[in-house]
This record gives sequence, structure tokens and C-alpha cells, in this order.
Amino acid sequence: MLKKSALRRIMVSTLALIIVSILYFFPQENELSPIKQEVEYISVDATPIYLINPDNYVVRTNIATTSTDPLSLAKELITSLTKGSQKKEYISSHFTQIIPENTKILDISLDEDLLKVDFSKELLNISKDNEEKLIESLIYTLTEIKEIEKIMIFVEGTKLETLPKSNIKLPNILDRNYGINKVYDITSLKDLTKTTIYYIGKFEDLVYYVPVTKIDNNHNDKIEIIIDELKSSPIYETNLMSYLASSVELESYEELENQIILSFNNAIFDDFNAQNILEEVKYSISLSIGDTLHVDEIIFKVNDEIIETFKEN
Repeated sequence: MLKKSALRRIMVSTLALIIVSILYFFPQENELSPIKQEVEYISVDATPIYLINPDNYVVRTNIATTSTDPLSLAKELITSLTKGSQKKEYISSHFTQIIPENTKILDISLDEDLLKVDFSKELLNISKDNEEKLIESLIYTLTEIKEIEKIMIFVEGTKLETLPKSNIKLPNILDRNYGINKVYDITSLKDLTKTTIYYIGKFEDLVYYVPVTKIDNNHNDKIEIIIDELKSSPIYETNLMSYLASSVELESYEELENQIILSFNNAIFDDFNAQNILEEVKYSISLSIGDTLHVDEIIFKVNDEIIETFKEN
């Protein structure tokens, strides 16, 4: 009897051990298996934005954005330009936002290539010296979105036609013809021309671009003006730089539909053996010509050979 009882206990213990082993090595999915989670990946892009640098220029740098459609991207960029917004942490301490704190977007719409933005009255809480910089920053930032070419600004439902403190009259529709960081050198109010040239700014390891619109009576060839200006030194102020060597010569150029081909001598190379053109040189030339002549693609050639093609979007 004792043997049978002991045998029964051994069999029960063994069976229990087998069951526990099965549960341990083959757990039920709902109870013991790791929880499966779906990971959502967010696409982040570097988008140009125009902020204020310590020299009080409106300058071009980049900010990380996540919006994919043009209207959402416009809202995100406007938020990035607004003081005290949550986007401040993504902006270098070297730069300052320009839209006054607590400014809100009351309405925004995009019709073809025209963006209309209605701001709250806080937009007008800006100094006389910075009114035009605010308009320039909005124009240049928002027209970096390829679907937007021009904008209209409203405040509390009323179209902004005149800057309230300086009484500067604004065009009916705002686009890049408005200019940025404008410098005047005029002898007559007739036959004015505008040429926008992108210089280089640096802060530690950060390189950014400072556009300056020259307004004058110079009717010379725009491309030649740009190259000559970028070769000149010093330029207006010592804090505006260009890396284009004075020995660089523009030998010829060809204008095609939405494209310009530039042919340079060998001096355009930073490293002749590698046939390399500095990024800063390529950007300064391409941004300047693109803004002034409204083209999207710049091709760099040396000795009839294509070296670089610049096309941002």
C-alpha cells in the first residue's frame, strides 16, 4: 500500500513538472508572450527658414519640419517664426524669431500658388525698425514651399496694406520681388533694378546665408553683377562674406527655360585635382541667380564639362 501511495505521488509530481515545463517553454500568446507594438516612423525634413541674426539681418538657415502638405508646412513654419513657440528649442541660439509672442493664426488658405494668412492683432506688436523685416521673413520663408509663390497678410480679417508704425505701403500681393535686407544706391526713381545676392554668415560650425537686395539704376547683366559682387571684398560690411575667389572668371553662360548653365575657368575649383566646388560657393551663386532671375536649376561647367548641378526642390 505504501509503495502504491508513494508511486502515485511520484507520478502526480512528474505530471505536474511536465505541465509546468510545457507552460514555461511554450507560453500562451495572450498571457506570457512579449507585447507586440507597432512603431510609427515620422519623416523629418530640413526646410529653409528666415530668422534674425545678431547683426539684425534676415538670414536663411534650416529647421527640422515634419509636415508633408503645403498648408500644414506653412503653419509649422509660421509657428517656428513666432517668439515663445514650442519650436524655439529647434532653433540655434544664434538666431531670433521675428513674429511677436502670442500671435495666432486665425485663418489660412492656399488657392493655386497664393497663400492667405489671417493673424491675430498681436502681429502688430513689433518695433518700427523690425516691421519690414517681419514682412521679408514671412515672404521668404513661406515661398520656400514650392507650391507657394506669393502671399497676402491679414490682421483680424483686415488686409494689411500699410505697416502701422513706419507707414510703408505694401504691394497688394507679396512675393520675392519685395526684396530682403534692402540696400539702396539710386540716382533716379525711374528704371530701378533689383539684384539679390546671398552672402555667407558663420556661427561656430554653422554656415548660413545672408541675402541682400541691391536696389539701384544698374542695368548691366544680372548674372555678371552677381559674380562680380561675390568676388568683391570687403562687401558692404565686414560681417558679410563670400568664398568666391577674385581669380574666378565667368567665361560664358546660357539661359534655358527655368535653367541657367554657367561656364567658369578652373579657379572655381576649391581642389583642382578633385574638381570640387565649395558648397558655400555653389549655394551663394545658385541662390543669388535663382532669386534674381527666378530659375530653379543652375548648372556649373568647367572646360565644357558639367561639374555640378544645383536644384533644391
